Amino acid sequence: MALLKSCVRSGRNVFAVILRREFHKTAPALVQVTVRDALTQAMDEELERDERVFLLGEEVAQYDGAYKVSRGLWKKYGDKRIIDTPITEMGFAGIAVGSAMAGLRPICEFMTFNFSMQAIDQIINSAAKTSYMSAGLQSVPIVFRGPNGHSAGVAAQHSQCFAAWYGHCPGLKVLSPWSAEDAKGLLKAAIRDDNPVVFLENELLYGVAFEVSEEAQSKDFVVPIGKAKVERQGTRITLVSHSRYVGHCLDAAAVLAKEGIECEVINLRSIRPLDMETIESSVAKTNHLVTVEGWPQFGVGAEICARIMEGPAFNYLDAPVIRVTGVDIPMPYAKILEDNSVPQIKDIIFSVKKSLNI
Repeated sequence: MALLKSCVRSGRNVFAVILRREFHKTAPALVQVTVRDALTQAMDEELERDERVFLLGEEVAQYDGAYKVSRGLWKKYGDKRIIDTPITEMGFAGIAVGSAMAGLRPICEFMTFNFSMQAIDQIINSAAKTSYMSAGLQSVPIVFRGPNGHSAGVAAQHSQCFAAWYGHCPGLKVLSPWSAEDAKGLLKAAIRDDNPVVFLENELLYGVAFEVSEEAQSKDFVVPIGKAKVERQGTRITLVSHSRYVGHCLDAAAVLAKEGIECEVINLRSIRPLDMETIESSVAKTNHLVTVEGWPQFGVGAEICARIMEGPAFNYLDAPVIRVTGVDIPMPYAKILEDNSVPQIKDIIFSVKKSLNI
């Protein structure tokens, strides 16, 4: 009423005044960035920041990368910083490891992590073990990155998740981002790290856009390695996952919330080191745990189960830990078989209700 009287006396339009006030109260809209663009930004900023950083791999330069993750970098930085290699993973991974030992900071892209098997001797025996075997005198600051896990319709030889493989090996750090902020912040942290880092992206996430905070748009933004993130708060049950399945967990949590079941969703982000403190704190609150990831045998979920069993959080469990995994077979090519071979949202919902005995 006071506002109305003031506007009448002054001759101002009351609706214009209200709209202007409400506009200034509105929080600024968050920028949306795809995972692909977040990775490109991270490499661009680190290439600009440190002249020792360079990228090499198959088709990363003139072709802008097989998945366009290095788009524009060759035109900006030239042949010495963005290097196309022959189709020989063992060869260019070895060159990258040697250059890291000589003081450079290479980013080594595999067109798919399935092909990193060709270079596993360089990754494990040369990169992962050198710092320990040299008593810390020789660091190997290198990032091995590329798409990991199953895509769509690419069958068994292009569909494997290597989180458990590389997470098994001392000397490596292993990261598995989900969102655009994860992708940018973790990749920048990986490039700056003095240890070899395996950076597991997901092809199906490249084109997915996420809201990015103002902080994440800064060139100084990094995500600390070894720290998980609680993506959704909850009190009834804890869901733990990494990469694309974090989205599945959030979708399942949204469905279950309509039934009064509040799930806490944890995005691991880092496979090695593994942030058990965040998981244990959540289990102490919810008393139930479901993990979601790839193959059942010897997986990341199995490691989490073992650590919960051995640690203090075991005393808080009201039901056994449940693992939601893919089927224990090589990935089929046919879509209907593929869909039934990997965890789906309905599988997570079923496992949550099983854990809660609903």
